[in-house]
Amino acid sequence: MAQHKPTIVVIGLGSVGSMTAWQLAKRQEANVIGLEQYGRVHSHGSYAGESRVFRAAYHEGGLYVPLLLESRELWRELQVESGREVYLEAGTLSIAQESQPEFQTTLECVRDYDLPHRIFSTEELRKAYPQHKIYDGDVAVLDEYGGGLRPEVAIMSALELAENAGADLRFNTEVLGLDEQPGGVAVRTSQGTILADKVIVASGSWTKRVLPELDELLRLLPLGLTWFMVKDPSQFTPDKFPTFLRDHGTTHFFGVPALDGYSIKASGNPVWPVERDVADVPTEYTPDQLNLLGQRAAELLNGINPEPVRASVHHCAYTPNRLPVLDLNPSERIIVAAGLSGHGFKFATAFGAAATELALEGEARFGNEQFTLAAHFDYLAEHGAYSGTGH
Repeated sequence: MAQHKPTIVVIGLGSVGSMTAWQLAKRQEANVIGLEQYGRVHSHGSYAGESRVFRAAYHEGGLYVPLLLESRELWRELQVESGREVYLEAGTLSIAQESQPEFQTTLECVRDYDLPHRIFSTEELRKAYPQHKIYDGDVAVLDEYGGGLRPEVAIMSALELAENAGADLRFNTEVLGLDEQPGGVAVRTSQGTILADKVIVASGSWTKRVLPELDELLRLLPLGLTWFMVKDPSQFTPDKFPTFLRDHGTTHFFGVPALDGYSIKASGNPVWPVERDVADVPTEYTPDQLNLLGQRAAELLNGINPEPVRASVHHCAYTPNRLPVLDLNPSERIIVAAGLSGHGFKFATAFGAAATELALEGEARFGNEQFTLAAHFDYLAEHGAYSGTGH
């Protein structure tokens, strides 16, 4: 007699949802239904914008390194299974004054986890990477596991692999609400109601609309991206110009080599207010913001035209302590992957694996007490909602 397969609904088919659908469907242990309010791979989500920086040496701390190493292996797996280039192993170069705390944390990650790397003195850095303006006292570490990710390509690939493995993916289908019942979870959508055994909520900035009980926990911050035309594109290809993080005074920039043949991504967010709903997030930069970003980019990079040739504004949901939520709700029928707090895309494959394990097994290899709903609400009660600014 065939064993009954549970029905698991994945809400949101962006960064984490697409990777969850791929890994969940591949295991063949459930009937997988994926729901997305927009079309297949769209421009509305947090992931949009051609590329993302991947790092294993993480200046936010060693808590994340095991997840990053798992993510890296899964990015490579996705690349092999899809036959598409989703992970550019170009390395990530972190440049800062040696005394800067984030730089020291990056070095700690390298040493504690024995990550392959190279360290550059000021003069070595000037010689190796003339594309960067190097100031006296600047040093760098090249994280050889770092590089660039292609989010749109990756998500399309994961969705296709999920469908090939039997997942039922439904686009332009808005989720209107969840109703827990004795027999499961009723997922009310714009196209009708689905009865699921379990639900994985991976809806990014829209999570509070699906789970109103998280309204006080999550806040939205804009994420701005800018691209600058380069004078000699041959000097900014991935083999010569790794993805990078720059910290100079109060300026923080991150960037990706030329992928389009004429421009590089070099982005540093201006100060933006925190918003409560995705509808309130600004959709574009002001001219003054773009002018300032151009000036800052010219202070850090050689051979660029300081007028942004492209720009876009996206968003991400943050928690008060900037740690992600990855947990089962009290009924253990709803898995929440939310509040990724700027950590989202680089971790998407590992978070997808964790959400899959929580749904099928009730616990995840990379579960962390700090990521649980209880821990987040305890922190919220003590410190209040996130009220900082995005920069």
